[in-house]
Amino acid sequence: MTTAAALPADVTETTDPAADGEAGSEGTSAEGAEATPTPAPDPAPDPAPDEAVEAIEASQEIVKGVGEKSETAGAILQSFQDFAFEIGNLRISLLDVLLVIGVILFVITLAWLATRLSRGLIRRITRFDSTQKLLAEKLSTVAIWALAFLIGIDMLGIDLTALAFFGGAFGLAIGFGLQKTFGNLISGILLLLDKSIKPGDVISVTDQAGNEAIGQIRKIGIRAISVITRDQTEHLIPNENLMINQVVNWSYSSRDVRVKAPVGVSYGSDLKLVVELLYQAVSDTDRILPRPKPRVNLMGFGDSSVDFDLRFWIQDPEEGLANIRSDVYMRIWELFKEHDIEIPFPQRDLNLRSSAQMDRLIDAIANNQPKPD
Repeated sequence: MTTAAALPADVTETTDPAADGEAGSEGTSAEGAEATPTPAPDPAPDPAPDEAVEAIEASQEIVKGVGEKSETAGAILQSFQDFAFEIGNLRISLLDVLLVIGVILFVITLAWLATRLSRGLIRRITRFDSTQKLLAEKLSTVAIWALAFLIGIDMLGIDLTALAFFGGAFGLAIGFGLQKTFGNLISGILLLLDKSIKPGDVISVTDQAGNEAIGQIRKIGIRAISVITRDQTEHLIPNENLMINQVVNWSYSSRDVRVKAPVGVSYGSDLKLVVELLYQAVSDTDRILPRPKPRVNLMGFGDSSVDFDLRFWIQDPEEGLANIRSDVYMRIWELFKEHDIEIPFPQRDLNLRSSAQMDRLIDAIANNQPKPD
């Protein structure tokens, strides 16, 4: 007896074709046993949603969650969700745009606060000098904003691998449009690492007219350094220019600067007294360092003067060189006046040779003059 009649009408018995011989010899199984139904095939997995779809689904979940707690707020968000436009197969609502703007503002605010906090902590580190603190501030700022960018990308649900498509265009943008910007950024970091130029240094700068001026570095920024001259003119010099051009740093290894003041006296002057008066003028002037000691050198005998060169040292070149030289000259003038030391100036003697024409000219001039009463 077989059990085929006992199977339900909606169940189909399955057999293994390879086992037909055994089924024929052994017959059917015991009475009442049911055949195993064929399992339905698994549905094909849905394709992974792209980042834009994930962002849209996130906004829909926000609308649903808010609507469950507040009908009014849910209705407002739903109106934002309904106001949308389509780009191809992509639907972007006003709520999606607001969410993206909110994430960007949140990340920027967070990065700004983190930057201020890191700067405050770095400035409290006593074992760092001013240059090391500035370098640490720049590096921490770059790291914080890079991390903020990654956090923002993650919050928006954007896969970083999707940005690989734009790698070529982004590289071209850096190569052409941002080449100078990144060059100045790297140059500023290298300057701080090398310590060749740092805030507070005194350097020589040249304006557009070619005039050279001495200024003090106020700060080193990401793109340029700020130099303030004595006339309170602020020069912004790109960092890259300081890397490739020659720079005169008056305070690189030492802040001591030597100033020269040439002086000439007449040939009838007492030269030993002149030397003593020049030393006295230096000692009577403020801002001049006692060491290294000032020097007075006899440089030569000029056409109308005996030439000396007075050399002295100062430690504050940012306060000006011309003004300290002027103070020394004023004191020299006073001392020379007190001791009758003559400061020569060019003189010319005119010798007239006697000739017949000159004599006739003199007689004619004399004859034409009116006689005195």
